[in-house]
Amino acid sequence: MKPVSQLSEILRNHEADILNDWMALQMNSSSTRADLINESELRRQSQSFLKLFSAAVDGGALEDMHGSAWQPVRDLLADISRSRALAGFSPRETATFVFSVKQPLFRQVQQRGGDAAGVAASIWAATVALDALGLYTTEVHQKNREEVILRQQQELLELSTPVITLWKGVLALPMIGTLDSARTQVVMESLLQRIVETGSTIAILDITGVPTVDTLVAQHLLKTVAAARLMGADCIISGIRPQIAQTIVHLGVDLNAVVTKATLADAFAIALQRMGMGVRRVNTAVDTANARPAKDA
Repeated sequence: MKPVSQLSEILRNHEADILNDWMALQMNSSSTRADLINESELRRQSQSFLKLFSAAVDGGALEDMHGSAWQPVRDLLADISRSRALAGFSPRETATFVFSVKQPLFRQVQQRGGDAAGVAASIWAATVALDALGLYTTEVHQKNREEVILRQQQELLELSTPVITLWKGVLALPMIGTLDSARTQVVMESLLQRIVETGSTIAILDITGVPTVDTLVAQHLLKTVAAARLMGADCIISGIRPQIAQTIVHLGVDLNAVVTKATLADAFAIALQRMGMGVRRVNTAVDTANARPAKDA
């Protein structure tokens, strides 16, 4: 009997035995992660895989794992890999779901008997197919993990660039970390959106938390300033430390067209002055004395 025919017969006639052995093996394995998936869901996934795997083997195309006969199996494994990636399974734990079916399947092949060459051929055919499917789950799992990481990075970028309203008409955008092209785009979009929403005319870009400023970072800042001006808002750059000032001078970056201040407080004071307002120190001791009622004579 040909290896494919023998596997097809075993899967069709002994599916329940293979499933029970496979479930017992998975439930006793550390890679199953009972904290992330319950037994009923694991049984449902295992039973669905066996049915689709059996149907694909019936098609007789074990050598063509990318053919249409295997598409339902690939779709199922893609869904399983995606859900497990989101649940926190590792790529190894996800691939083990497929690899672990080898033992109960090979046991059924050996129990059916036959010549040694035929048994070996059937086992080898099943190994090739299951190895390919196991690697496929790893690829899908990795792709989904990368998508999750990219989405989280995007969310962190948005959270790391908050636009704060310091006063009516005055916005502040404190920046922390390295400025690259991708982050500058997020910064610019967030700032412009808030300018439109609030109608602000002054924006303070605070770079106190930016570790280094090179030519590229300076150019990103100038682009943000230019974009804000197009929206009708002037920008003040604060957080210019001595080291950053020396670096900017050394690089020959021209920031003469932009007002710069050492601290956010200094920049805020300039913003208030432009709006015709200011900050006045209140003598609380005098005010308290003036507010105290006089004693009876």
